[in-house]
Order: sequence, then structure tokens, then C-alpha cells
Amino acid sequence: MEFTVTILGANSAVPAHDRHQTSQIITVGNDLLMIDCGEATQIQLQRYKVKSSKIKHIFISHLHGDHYLGLMGVISTFHLNKRKTPLTIYGPKGLDEIITTQLKYGNTQLNYPLKFVPTNPKNKELLLDAKRYQVFSFPLKHRLPCTGFYIIEKRGQRNLIKEQLLAHPMSIEAINTLKSGKDFKDEKGKTIYKVDEFAYPAPPLHRYAFCSDTIYDPSLVPYIRGVDLLYHEATFMEREAYRASLTYHSTARQAARIAKEGNVKKLLLGHYSTRYQDLDPLLNEAKEVFLGSELSIEGETYTV
Repeated sequence: MEFTVTILGANSAVPAHDRHQTSQIITVGNDLLMIDCGEATQIQLQRYKVKSSKIKHIFISHLHGDHYLGLMGVISTFHLNKRKTPLTIYGPKGLDEIITTQLKYGNTQLNYPLKFVPTNPKNKELLLDAKRYQVFSFPLKHRLPCTGFYIIEKRGQRNLIKEQLLAHPMSIEAINTLKSGKDFKDEKGKTIYKVDEFAYPAPPLHRYAFCSDTIYDPSLVPYIRGVDLLYHEATFMEREAYRASLTYHSTARQAARIAKEGNVKKLLLGHYSTRYQDLDPLLNEAKEVFLGSELSIEGETYTV
């Protein structure tokens, strides 16, 4: 199953150096999810030829403008394009009021159903239970209520060992039970076929975690531990660590510490301050702590 992250915006509050505010498209199988929706998101969707009509779920981390001010434009364009498919927006309390107020005073009655799901800034919570994946929120420490997002694949069917099936003809019921990852048992509970003898091992479940604006916070580690890909804000370099703490942001080195402590496979840095035109120093700083660090680059797609 395809599981990728496409960066639409990787800058912090102000667009600069041909970088834009935070937004990402997560592709999971045939589904497109959007995380955060900065000001230039519509333009970026067009620039990178994203099939925006396939976006059914949008997740907003918090109510600082660089993470949601593009949302109204996206909603309006969907309306103008005669969208009929429902759209669900997950975000902090108050986001629904912001959107519905704009629709009210714009005298706009959308062509499609729009649903709001409030996020919980204090605890981990299941937001979306789809057929092939789940999306959770978890708390981040910022100047406003803020959540990160965690996406995990669901366990698929096991591939059966052809030679074993040929040697042991069995019913469709037994085959389906083994493919589901369970031993096949008779009516009395006696195991007839052990799944580990008739099926190949299940592949590991891929996981992605998104940490938008947050102060350096080691308590994040349990939420992101062992993920294949972690996006963590890296607004500043270490020489600006004091300013980072004052504004509840992180440095590149601090993001790398979280990645290392969480034993993640790969780290994507993002949310860059406009003071840095050249991002290589941030990357080098992070790599001193965690070698698997990369810069998130707009238009690039990263495999989870």
C-alpha cells in the first residue's frame, strides 16, 4: 500500500525564500489526507498537481494563522468546483465557529456536507478509523492548544504459503481464517492449522507522526516512538535556543534529540524561520545528533 508524505509548505509564519506556510498531503492507499492548511495551500496543490478532489479529511494542528488560513480558500474552491463528496475537518475548538462565520457573512451554502470534529489537546485520541489505517491526535506544548497527528497502517491479510496449501487441501473458511492472521480451529477449539505454519510473517506496520509547533518536549517520545517517519518542527538553530523556548518552538538539534530518543527511522525537519535562507546549517546541526535527519522540501514526496 502506498504511504507517502508530500510537502506543500515548510516555512514558519511568513512566506519567504520561495517557501510557504505549513501544509502536507498524506497518501495512504487511495486516500489523500491534508495536515494543516497554510495560506498558499491552494496554489501549492495546483503547482504539484495534487488531485484535491480526493481529499476527504483535513487535520488542523492549532489556530495560529500559518497553519489554517488557507482553509477557507480550499473550502470555497471545493464549493466552486461543484464538489459533492463530504469533507471532514479535525481541529481545535473554535475552528468550526471561524469557518461557519465566514460562510454566514459570505452568504455561502456549500454544495457538499462539511463536518467538524474537535480535537483534544490534552490526551491521545482516535480521530479516524478507516479501512486500512487509523489517525490519532496527541498533545503538543505550544502557546495555543495544539495537537500532533499519528497515522498507522492496519494489519492486512497474510500471504499464504502455496506449497503448504497444495500439501494440505482445506476449506475456504480455513483459508480465510489463516489469511486473517489466526489459527484455524475446530468446533471444540482444537487447533487444526497454525497460521505461522501456513502463512508468511506479516510485514511491519508503517507509521508516520507529525509534530507541528512545539517547545522541546521529551514527553512527546512515547507518542512517536519507533515511527518510520517523524516530521518535527525545527524553527531555529541552537544559537537561538532561548528564543525558541520563549516562543514555544524547537531547534533543529532539539528535533533530532526527540527523533533519537524515540528511536525513529527517519526525521523530517520543517517550519523554518525566515531568517534562514540556506537550510543546510539546520540540517548539519540535526545530523550531529541524529544521522537520519532530512530537510522537508516543498514539492518533494517522502515514503513512510
